Parts: sequence; structure tokens; C-alpha cells
Amino acid sequence: MSSFPVVAEAADTTMAGALFIISAPSGAGKSTLVKMLMERDAGICHSISYTTRSPRPGEQDGREYHFIDIATFVTMRNRGDFLEWAEVHDNFYGTSRSWLLDEMRAGRDTILEIDWQGAQQVRALIPGAVGIFIVPPSIAELERRLQARGQDSAAVIQRRVAAALGELRHVSEFDFVIINNNLQEALEDLVAAVRASRLAYARQRARHPETFHYLTSP
Repeated sequence: MSSFPVVAEAADTTMAGALFIISAPSGAGKSTLVKMLMERDAGICHSISYTTRSPRPGEQDGREYHFIDIATFVTMRNRGDFLEWAEVHDNFYGTSRSWLLDEMRAGRDTILEIDWQGAQQVRALIPGAVGIFIVPPSIAELERRLQARGQDSAAVIQRRVAAALGELRHVSEFDFVIINNNLQEALEDLVAAVRASRLAYARQRARHPETFHYLTSP
């Protein structure tokens, strides 16, 4: 687990844009579901993290991630550029603080795909963030999916499965939990979680102050 330098102040919880934190063990289907959600809902933008890992086949810099070297990452971290950062599977990942807060202040909903460590950090700074955890129907199915991807060696897959067991122990820290047994049903659950979160009183009042002006009118 990474340590987190105290460099960021808590954000204004009245910002109109909603922040959805989506976490999952590797192989649970998180990236696929997020892509499908964004195709369904044009009102959500995606936060692109910075990472020191190498691009996978088909990935492009600035689309899936901003790919940078370790020295650059450390410089950005020490400068306070990251709202959160974590070390996962021997690679570093971080979220741009200024970009994310600017999006929320502008009223745009944003998805942040990070692990449970990052989720803890972000929710401490943005208490109104909505946590959604995607879980596989079983560890055996998770291992099968990782093998079917054909991207990792047997040793890496076993390490990811072991890490997943630790990650799943943090599932109770999230607002919504989606079991990805059937992809289409999981998508509908994700859409429902996003919709419900947008209807919370604090979010509605931040988005539509004209509707609630009577609460402050003399």
C-alpha cells in the first residue's frame, strides 16, 4: 500500500458535478462496464489517470492513461499534482487534482477508476463522492477471466488473484456493490446506481439552486 503525502485540501462538497469512484479487482470487468456506461450516458466524462506501467496492446497515451516514467511521476507527486496516488502491482497510478476539481466545479459528472486505496484518499477529500465496487461472482471465475484475457503469465495471474482477495475485504466501504455475473445486467445496475446518486438532495440542490431558492429566501 502506498503512503499519501498531505498536499491537498478537502474539496467544496457543494460542487454541482458528481464524482463516481469505480473500483474492482483486476479481471472483474470494470473497464468494460465503464466504457459501456459512457456509451449510454453522454453526461459523464472519464478521468484519465497517470501511470508508470507500460501500455498494453491497443492502448494509447492520453486515452486509457497518461503514460509517464517514474521520475516524472515522483516529481508530480511531490509537487502536489495528484489528488490521490497508489502503488499497484509494482506500478504507480495517480489522479490529476486540478483537472478533476475543475470538471466538478463546471458541473460535469466524472468517473474515476481507481483501487480501494485511492478511493479512501479521494473520499476523505471529496465526501460527496459515490463509491461503486464491481465484484466477480467468484474467485474461480475471476481467475478464469484473467486467463482468458491472455495478457499475463501464470505467475502474474496468481498474484492478481491473491491481490483480489485483499481488495474484496474493502467492499463494505463503498455505497453500491455490483456483481458482474451477467454483463448486461451489471450494466443496468451501474446505470441505476448513477441515476440514484444524481437524485440525492445535496446533488439536486447544487445542480438546481433556482428550484430550492425558497430555502434561503426571507
